[in-house]
Amino acid sequence: MDTAPQEAEETHRFPCEQCGADYRFAPAEGALICDHCGHQKDLTESPWGGSALKELDFLSALREQLPAAEMEVTRVSSCPNCAAQVEFDPSVHALECPFCATPVVADTGENRHIKPKGVLPFQFDERAAHTAMEDWLGGLWFAPNGLKEYARKGRKMDGIYVPYWTYDAQTHSQYTGQRGTEYTVSRTVMVDGKPQVRTEIRVRWSNVRGRVQRFFDDVLVLASKSLPRKYTEGLEPWDLSQLAPYQPKYLAGFRAEAYTIDLEPGFADASRKMDRVIERDIKFDIGGDRQRISSVDTDVSAVTFKHVLLPVWMAAYKYRGQSYRFVVNGQSGRVQGERPYSAWKIAGAVVLGLIVAAGVAYLASQS
Repeated sequence: MDTAPQEAEETHRFPCEQCGADYRFAPAEGALICDHCGHQKDLTESPWGGSALKELDFLSALREQLPAAEMEVTRVSSCPNCAAQVEFDPSVHALECPFCATPVVADTGENRHIKPKGVLPFQFDERAAHTAMEDWLGGLWFAPNGLKEYARKGRKMDGIYVPYWTYDAQTHSQYTGQRGTEYTVSRTVMVDGKPQVRTEIRVRWSNVRGRVQRFFDDVLVLASKSLPRKYTEGLEPWDLSQLAPYQPKYLAGFRAEAYTIDLEPGFADASRKMDRVIERDIKFDIGGDRQRISSVDTDVSAVTFKHVLLPVWMAAYKYRGQSYRFVVNGQSGRVQGERPYSAWKIAGAVVLGLIVAAGVAYLASQS
């Protein structure tokens, strides 16, 4: 990226105007609140989106030609277990990794990266996130009671802003393929020595070629390796229309993860998502009853991107030597996580099932 001298590192500490303690961002109020004296400070902009966010040119970023204003340096701590890179307060020297509950000693590592362009502020607080997680755990009948009780004891959940890329692109695709038209034929077959008429569906194929085009807006790609993809995909969808222009104030009282998937490999993930949509468009364009695609040649142009931060409430528990992670979408409240199983509950269910089956068999034999 731009190698111009970087300005002094931005401090993300926001002292209270009345008592000097730290403000935190309060989702319900959409404002900064001091937990020490209760003073509230309104944000200069609405936290719920409404203004267009400037896209950045993809090719300029690959050529390291982004303006210096689009870059920032943050202090991060790298987890030795899951390799998550989480920003931390310079006054903190030891913490617990929010992704896997591993103790981490804060180092002095610095991460120079593309500055976030947008942020989706948390829309509910930790208590509401804890309630959502407890409800989700309560629906897992085979989960160990000990883990449920351990989670209900009020262990702190961490609010994490997780990094994502969004990509815009214009695509033009030329394709070749075949259109299948179904038709029916009747034929006579012998069944038990008697003739019967049966109808069969057959397909008549014809060669086709054509073009489709589509503009992709905000193709979302996770820019982190800290969480399994099945969890992050399970948290979707996100309402990106609520993105607000990035302000460090939204991070007050929360942590932010630095991206570990760079811009170019992120676009490779986005391209795979776009290819699936283009394939659907081509099949619709081919028409008929069935479709086959032989070749696709796609030209991609006008690629732009944004680095955005999305809110996730997270809890990582160590229970009987194993780590369990639960994540809650900080916008919608959707929950994902490990699904632990209790061997005693499963065994009890099997025994109960056998007893019920034996009872049904006994009643049937008596009748």
